[in-house]
Amino acid sequence: MAGSPLLAVLPLLLLSVFLPSPIAAARSSNPKPFPPVPPPHLQALRQQRVRSSLDADAATASKPFTAHYFPQELDHFTFTPNSSMIFYKKYLLNDTFWRRPGGKQAGPLFVYTGNEGDIEWFATNTGFMFDIAPKFGALLVFIEHRFYGESKPFGNDSYKSPDKLGYLTSSQALADFAVLITSLKQNLSAEASPVVVFGGSYGGTPILQFDYITPWTSFYDAVSQNYKSETLNCFNVIKATWDVLKGRESNDTGLLELSKMFRACKTVKSVYSFRNWLWEAFTYAAMVDYPTPANFMENLPAYPVKEMCKIIDGFPASSDIVNKVFIAASLYYNYTGNKKCFKIEDDDDPHGLGGWQWQDNSMQKIYKVLKRFGSNIIFSNGMRDPWSRGGVLKNISSSIIALVTEKGAHQFDLRSETNDDPEWVRGQRRQEVQIIQGWIDQYYQDMVEMSS
Repeated sequence: MAGSPLLAVLPLLLLSVFLPSPIAAARSSNPKPFPPVPPPHLQALRQQRVRSSLDADAATASKPFTAHYFPQELDHFTFTPNSSMIFYKKYLLNDTFWRRPGGKQAGPLFVYTGNEGDIEWFATNTGFMFDIAPKFGALLVFIEHRFYGESKPFGNDSYKSPDKLGYLTSSQALADFAVLITSLKQNLSAEASPVVVFGGSYGGTPILQFDYITPWTSFYDAVSQNYKSETLNCFNVIKATWDVLKGRESNDTGLLELSKMFRACKTVKSVYSFRNWLWEAFTYAAMVDYPTPANFMENLPAYPVKEMCKIIDGFPASSDIVNKVFIAASLYYNYTGNKKCFKIEDDDDPHGLGGWQWQDNSMQKIYKVLKRFGSNIIFSNGMRDPWSRGGVLKNISSSIIALVTEKGAHQFDLRSETNDDPEWVRGQRRQEVQIIQGWIDQYYQDMVEMSS
């Protein structure tokens, strides 16, 4: 992809470990689930959700694409016996707006480089590309990352051994993208078309989160700040819950009582399972604290952090602290009100994230490398996203631009435009479009000069 314009839209998503790893748990058939009784505030939010879901479903339906499969080599860099093995890499196409070669100037390829999950999940949550494709006459391409979704080299055995997982690296994935894009351009007679690469989170760039760049604690400082910014009581209640949970484990009936309180579908065998379940709710809600309703991680209302804190603060001070936090976390997992019990210890993976814990996203001296060799990159970070603390927050050069928004959350600018979007994200998207247009104009100008 050398020489092609590149857009790396980067609100860093990493699914890392906040609390100790859950202990492997046996499963039991009790207790029987109890239908949760939501507080009035949560009931009102659910009614709002029913109204807004119709708009969300319509927006998703307006993003059609066709699935294709590209024969990809397992190893791009060595000559081991397995290196020439072929697996099939999934990618999605939408050519509705594409200005094809042959007439006037061909339109660009807008390519989304996949993340740690099923590619459809990211395609349906990256409406910005669909929104701007008509303006540019762009072909839309969404490429699945190796070892995720349907692009698993060894099928269901892909995660079973280090020998297999050794092929799950960022370097191999980048080579996959380059080979596929080059082949696709040749097959479409679009060799002269510019390529603009989009990515959010891990798909936007390798990780910058290292102690010598940004300490790991900065992520959790940002999560904490999101809740503190609502109310200090909310933050203190959540923080105090961890020790309270640990204390109840020592009780002979503690886990059974907690299982009933948490509406667990089966009796939970480790207190760490409750802690991790709560960690996911409060951490991911902080990441996707969007000002509009969304269903990226789960179905959520606008400003989910604010709504969770309203639930916690709405309880009397004397109420059970764990119950307060459970009800607030239920907004994350059960905003629709459809779940009758929660699978606290099941290894549920609705987005196909199974290989993420293996991946090593190491990068050294990123700023120096980018300044010397990089060009035409936008790093977009919303400061309410905890991963922004590991992002590029200042311009590196005249063509490597950092766009930082105080109220932005995880990949929010990549989402579809809605009538409820605040003006600051509308302005940010306009700025991104203007920069991309400048890259493409310069590309075609260079092409003319080279041919004259």
